[in-house]
Amino acid sequence: MPRRTPAARLGQMEGPGNTSIPPIDLTSDEHFMGEALRQARMAYDAGEVPVGALIVHNTKIIARAFNQVELLKDATAHAEILAITQAAHALGDWRLEGSTMFVTKEPCPMCAGAIVLSRVKRLVFGVRDERAGGAGSVFPITSAKGLNHTVEVVAGVKENEARELLQSFFRKRRAEG
Repeated sequence: MPRRTPAARLGQMEGPGNTSIPPIDLTSDEHFMGEALRQARMAYDAGEVPVGALIVHNTKIIARAFNQVELLKDATAHAEILAITQAAHALGDWRLEGSTMFVTKEPCPMCAGAIVLSRVKRLVFGVRDERAGGAGSVFPITSAKGLNHTVEVVAGVKENEARELLQSFFRKRRAEG
């Protein structure tokens, strides 16, 4: 029996003019932001502002959350805060050193402060919040030099999907009165 190439085993065509589909990188910012967007859709379905967050440590997801302010009747129940709490439990330490948070919308000042205080290494977000962003758009909390920790920030990952989800939610809310 002839040996089949990896591409042939996956049903991909090889040869001149044929390109194979690149493999999915399960450790990329885009992959993890896709997971955060799934959380945001859960918030949308629950009638919450559609923001989703997750925290990754050593390429493993250790926390997932979405906004639950209305559900819990708690102004602090933002996706980021809930994810930080889950991650601290998962690691057994409030210090989330070496972790990356993925969130669909730029964190507010409260959440940006919590991200700094919990010592998250990287923050990756989708869409900027030009009204109250705490990661540089309005308030530069994640990069404030006077604090004991600063956070590396990457903005704009899956920005269009995150923006469309938020805009759709608020269009629907306005239409409902």
